[in-house]
Amino acid sequence: EDFLNLIFKAMMKDSLNSSHPVSSAVRSSEQIEEMFDALSYIKGASLLLMLKHYLTKDVFQAGIEVYLHNHKYGSARSDDLWDSMNEITNGTLDVKTLMKTWILHKGFPLVTVVRQGKNISVQQEKFLYHMETENWTSDASYLWHIPLTYITSSCNFTHCTNAYLLDQKSGM
Repeated sequence: EDFLNLIFKAMMKDSLNSSHPVSSAVRSSEQIEEMFDALSYIKGASLLLMLKHYLTKDVFQAGIEVYLHNHKYGSARSDDLWDSMNEITNGTLDVKTLMKTWILHKGFPLVTVVRQGKNISVQQEKFLYHMETENWTSDASYLWHIPLTYITSSCNFTHCTNAYLLDQKSGM
């Protein structure tokens, strides 16, 4: 419950136009300090949980093990974690491309789901809670790679979870 409350607080901050990406280039020690705030830590943890759920626990765990083995006694960049995950997914999913859409964009998407009979359509757009006119910038070009999981009436949640990667503005 505590982590969920922290996630909602971070999402509120991230839904403002004055938010910042989880990862960005820095040029001074002051900028480094600004980057390590609650938003970066909580959003980062949430993104790792999202990735773990999408990849499955075993695949995610294997990626973490590869990452730790490859970078023991050394330093690493964020791309190194995604590269380790890509080693495990063997080209079935480009984890680096997926995760960069989340860590390099500020904010998060609003996904709208519309059902028409047996057809489902989904659409994404940047969610803004409150427009701050003094800090406003257009983020209309933002596109996230959103892992969606779903079940159908013929499936049991634990045995038949389907996955879909929304990597366009809309899809079916």
